[in-house]
Formats: sequence, structure tokens, C-alpha cells
Amino acid sequence: MIEDSKPEKRYDLIVWDWDGTILDSTPTIVQCIQQACRDLGFKEPDDSLASSVIGLGIHDSLRRAVPWIEPAHFPKLTERFRYHYLSKDNELHLFAGIRELLQDLRDEGYLLGVATGKSRVGLDRSIAHHEIGHLFHATRTADESFSKPHPGMLLELSDATLVPVRRMLMIGDTTHDLEMATNAGVDAVAVTYGAHPASTLETAPSLVHVDNVPQLSQWLHNNLNMMSYS
Repeated sequence: MIEDSKPEKRYDLIVWDWDGTILDSTPTIVQCIQQACRDLGFKEPDDSLASSVIGLGIHDSLRRAVPWIEPAHFPKLTERFRYHYLSKDNELHLFAGIRELLQDLRDEGYLLGVATGKSRVGLDRSIAHHEIGHLFHATRTADESFSKPHPGMLLELSDATLVPVRRMLMIGDTTHDLEMATNAGVDAVAVTYGAHPASTLETAPSLVHVDNVPQLSQWLHNNLNMMSYS
């Protein structure tokens, strides 16, 4: 009896951004940046500017979101942002269908990772709250590596999992994610349901744009093995 052989995988490690890709947090982050500015009497960035910096490390994010304030004020602004975000952190939800998609991918034998602009403390707290830590094999944060779009987090994940960059796939919702992937030599998928709109994501290389989690799931199902590319 001849056993059916499974298609060869194109990727071994799938790396995810967190905010705006796994966690539905974009509106909350925008509101917290604006509230932190109001607390200190600074001009607020509009929604578009505030959402454009999501995905970067906290210090880079705030410098770009409110470039008109003096550098000496950033520590206090950071403290106020964290205060507001922490007060709402446990109210945030995973995008519908993400938990099941991650579980399916792990069950199919893919390694899963995270590369995020969050801090280590923030990521660990969010992962624990949503009880999905068992799904990930390795994670990297901006405060323990380099902020996006530097390739450092992806290169470190490659080293940690012993997966070469050519067999990694990055999934993210911002140009920062896509540019990080390009800089690391990693293929990328752009999701348009997070911080950056499709028109902005078009400025950075990616294999495909998907508009929601079901579309992402379908694309991954159809394209994660070599047979799909034959």
C-alpha cells in the first residue's frame, strides 16, 4: 500500500506582528496617544498620524506621532501613554478567528513567532491574558532587540528557531512590518484590517494583501506549501 505524501512546506516559521494583526488594539492605541497629549497640554496628533506609528517601539512611536514637542517631555508622555493603555489593556480582544487560525497552524506543524513593537512586559502580559502562550515557539520585542523596520527581530527569531530566513513568513498590518521583512530577506503578507490602510501598505513589498482573518486563513491554506507554487 502506497501512503499519500504530504506536500512539502514552503515555510517552516510564521512570524506575526501583535497589535493590529493578532490583537484588535489600533483604536485604543490611537486614543491613548491622544489622551497622553491632552494630559500634558500638547497638541494631539490626528487619528491618521497616530495610527501610522503603530508597530514601532514606544519611543520611536511617540517621537513620530508628536514631533512638535521637546525631547525632554517624552519620558512624561511615555508614562502617560502607558498609564492609559494599561487601564484598557485587559479590555482588548483578539481578532475573531485568530486564535483558531494560530491553533490550526501549530497543529499542522508550523513554528509560530511574534515580532512586535511592544515591550517584553507588555507582550507577555497580553499573551498571558489571552492564554495563547503555548502556541508560540519564540517571540521578540522592540525593547530587547531593534525597532522595526530594522531586521533584527526576524534575524534573532531565525537564529532562535534554526529556521533560515528564506523559509520564514512575516504577517503584519503596517509598512514597518513589511519593510522589516524585506530588510531581513523574509516574505511577507499584509493585512489591511489593522493600523495601516491598503493604500499605505501598497508602498511596501508583500506577497498579498488580505482584508480580514477569513481571507488570511484561506490564503495561508492555499499557499503554505510548495505544491501551491508549482
